[in-house]
Amino acid sequence: MRLSGSITALATPFTDDGTLDLLAWAQMLEKQIASGTSAVVVAGSTGEAAALSDQEYDHLLADAVRVVDGRIGVFAGTGLSNTGKTVAQTRRAAELGAQAALVVTPPYVRPTQAGLVAHYRAVATQGGLPVILYNVPGRTGVDMAPETVAELVDVPGVVGLKEARGDAERWAALAPLASPGFALLSGDDPSFVDAMRAGAVGVISVASNVVPASMAAIAAAASRGAFDVAEARDMALRPLYDFLGCAPNPIPLKALLKAQGFGAGLRLPLLPLEPPHVASLAAMLSLVDRAEADASAARRAA
Repeated sequence: MRLSGSITALATPFTDDGTLDLLAWAQMLEKQIASGTSAVVVAGSTGEAAALSDQEYDHLLADAVRVVDGRIGVFAGTGLSNTGKTVAQTRRAAELGAQAALVVTPPYVRPTQAGLVAHYRAVATQGGLPVILYNVPGRTGVDMAPETVAELVDVPGVVGLKEARGDAERWAALAPLASPGFALLSGDDPSFVDAMRAGAVGVISVASNVVPASMAAIAAAASRGAFDVAEARDMALRPLYDFLGCAPNPIPLKALLKAQGFGAGLRLPLLPLEPPHVASLAAMLSLVDRAEADASAARRAA
């Protein structure tokens, strides 16, 4: 299992009638594989996991495992607000063939730091999959402190952290915790090059749904210390990062994916992108096409 490089937090495509679009799903997976993505995350927050039925979750994950067929990693989002439910979801993901679980801090309930330690210990020891911790306080209402992460790095089964905070102070505190058995991953596209400079080994990305070759190229350049190359490619994607942040994730992303022919929309309570932002779609699609053509050409030439 490769826990580095560009890992895509996949959006879930739906048809016009709201059912899973498994044809688009297979096409999206093949695009990720062809573009140099290290692994994909199925049914995370970008994948609208909260809007999926248990049957849909199982179908989506099993289909990803079948299509990918060992070519890259397949990780499953399994974090829920209750520890017992998270353990059960993680076990189910293991049975369906996932290689690791991305486990967000329990949303809404706002546990203490000691509660987070107990939660992750239980999931790691009882869930049957390697666990990637996931801290995204803007979504969950709880911020997992670096001191808490430090308590978890030696727990058997805990293999990494996705940190969505992009500030330098946070990464300075996390960097000493990195080891061959514990990978630090950025969860924030706009700051991930800085995170890799500080010690992260990759990114779990939203943008890589639409620019997978570009994000893989940036991560590869940063990993070999070519930060001038990484920063130049990253700078070219800044307007895309801004666009993807113009409304709650994955609303802008799914507008782009729909324009590319992957899926037809969202599930309530998420609504389509509002008209003022729709006006930017054509420019974003053009940026995506240019960036991907350049990154793909560079990859072929390497």
